[in-house]
Amino acid sequence: MADLQQTPTSLCCCRKSPPASGVNCVGDSRSRPSPGLRPGSPRCPMVDVASASNFRCFQLRHFHLDLRLNFALKEISGWLVLDLIMVQPGVQNLILDSHPSLLIHSIDCKLPGSGQEEPTSLTYCIDPFTDYGSSLNISLPTAVKPGRLIQVTVRYTTTDGPAIWWLDTELTCGQSRPLVFTQGHSVCNRSFFPCFDTPAVKSTYTATVRVPDGMTVLMSASRSSYSKSDRVFQFSMDSPVPSYLVALVVGELQHVDIGPRSRVWAEPCLLSCAVKKLGGSMERWLNVAEQLFGPYLWGRCDIVFLPPSFPIVAMENPCLTFIIASILESSEFLLIDVIHEIAHSWFGNAVTNATWEEMWLSEGLATYAQRRITTEAYGEEFTCLETVVRLDALHRQLRLLGDNNPVSKLQVKLEPGVNPSSLMNLFTYEKGFCFVSYLAKLSGDSSRFDCFLKDYISQFKFQSVVAQDLIDYFLDYFPELQDVAHQEGLEFERWLSGCGPPLYEPDLSAGGALIQPVQELCDLWRSRNPPDTQSLTTFDLLGWSTFQIVLFLDRLLDHSPLPQDVMQRLSSSYSSLFDDLNAEVQIRWLQLVVRNTFYPDLQRVRAFLHKHTSRMYTVPLYEDMVAGVMKCAAVEIFYQTQSRLHPNLKRTLQQILFQTSSTPVNQNEPSPSINITSSSSHTPPPPQPGTTTPANAIALRDMNVLA
Repeated sequence: MADLQQTPTSLCCCRKSPPASGVNCVGDSRSRPSPGLRPGSPRCPMVDVASASNFRCFQLRHFHLDLRLNFALKEISGWLVLDLIMVQPGVQNLILDSHPSLLIHSIDCKLPGSGQEEPTSLTYCIDPFTDYGSSLNISLPTAVKPGRLIQVTVRYTTTDGPAIWWLDTELTCGQSRPLVFTQGHSVCNRSFFPCFDTPAVKSTYTATVRVPDGMTVLMSASRSSYSKSDRVFQFSMDSPVPSYLVALVVGELQHVDIGPRSRVWAEPCLLSCAVKKLGGSMERWLNVAEQLFGPYLWGRCDIVFLPPSFPIVAMENPCLTFIIASILESSEFLLIDVIHEIAHSWFGNAVTNATWEEMWLSEGLATYAQRRITTEAYGEEFTCLETVVRLDALHRQLRLLGDNNPVSKLQVKLEPGVNPSSLMNLFTYEKGFCFVSYLAKLSGDSSRFDCFLKDYISQFKFQSVVAQDLIDYFLDYFPELQDVAHQEGLEFERWLSGCGPPLYEPDLSAGGALIQPVQELCDLWRSRNPPDTQSLTTFDLLGWSTFQIVLFLDRLLDHSPLPQDVMQRLSSSYSSLFDDLNAEVQIRWLQLVVRNTFYPDLQRVRAFLHKHTSRMYTVPLYEDMVAGVMKCAAVEIFYQTQSRLHPNLKRTLQQILFQTSSTPVNQNEPSPSINITSSSSHTPPPPQPGTTTPANAIALRDMNVLA
């Protein structure tokens, strides 16, 4: 992967004169800024270096997919129809994002209303672009003029591209039928269908999908229908979405309704557990979110649980959230993950970052919204505890990277050839959250800021925006704050383009009753000698929440290596308890075991890796084992379990174990959701594949809290 040369970006903080009126809450006609104070539409970037397309030359009104799936060949074939209007004169070519795994058969076009019924065949060429895509350059007829509708049809076949994950029967949860799903974020869907693969472009879409008997098709669509006799599924997304939010899953899937607009989909063996875990919570969370941020815009709010091969924890596909089944073990992490994806329905899906260089506009706002929902639903204590766990992880990364590392910027410079997925890190989420929290603090109180966010969504819904749109709207909404934006150390430019820790972090003292006992127990174990039995009796971990135990183990990991007598006492005190808890607790304890070379509990590491085949649980442990003295055990476990690993994860682990640095880790999966020492980091230099640092191994696991 090419290096990411991050250079300082500028943000003009010049503002127009404030309006005379004050700020009121939603519902008051005065609550929104005067249209004359800001542009009539968002300032989307003229160039997206991650897209080969000439998307600025066209308006994409709609597209249709007609697909047939062949599981035996692991192949999707069919056609794409694009409804386009040229918006710039003199354009002779339509350029779409594509991928080498996508085989083009033919391209033709129609000009509706021209009187010509037969389509015109078009010439095209495919040019290299980056290691994550190619350029499909289509020559257009001279009859195509600005303002005129043109329908371009591309017939193609795609097989094993980065967006498409084929699971053989033995890799599914039920092991009864194969399954396939797509994962478009951030630039993978160009291997699913030719497209303007940029978040700056949104459109509606429809789809027709034909599958073998016994298979169910789901898509991120607002309406669906099914013809049993033809085995044809029809889908329609009635609101405009960017290409990365088009998603499909096909397999042996069943559903149970859990609310008036929500249902859970899963393989039959998972369904009852998933329904039990979510219960009636979905509608409760949606109602809270609507009170805070306005109406839910997508109609359905369904969830599909996918096998452990799903490369991230969850994906906020509109109407149909994808989530990894492994997270069902932990009710608290499941709660946070689902609420985070619900929050994306407003922040990310309805209003989208127009460029991947400002991914925090989606993730930072969604993280803030998620915590507003949990505060209203579960109280401030719970939210503060979860936030402390995540901010601890953020500062862990800063200690590793140093405060001047450009990866810690919110607003980065994406160089040509760099996969935007490499920009997704804890700073995107948590530094973004802190910036949004700072804006909330400036506004006066959370309810006042809720009004702003509700109107922000109303103003920009179904559009793509840049950071300056958010800031302009904020300062027009709160005109009395325009001078504050220029205060030394707090100006917005430093927030967006500056390296290092957040300039402000919210007050989390409300979580003290939950956090303080954790810190006191950590202090006991970090003393020179193991604590005595009497001092430990006051700490009942059986009564602690998952996040409390996670915080305890994370802070012990921060102080590893520990003396062997301390590890021995930790094991005798807690290892049996952790065996009965969820995977989020177990992986942290096992990382302590590996980091401290505590061989008596190595069998627990073996048992965990034999059970869990999710990337989020396997990669951190293997990285730690290779970085220490347990590499031989890691190789042995890998050979014992490799038949149950998805080929993509298998390649990743092979690179970790055998340092096969001559080839990319995995050409068929998105970049790791957190790899803070990847090519996007210059100081310190990135480790060679197969090597790691303790903080980096924790980082992948920390990042998997959210997606």
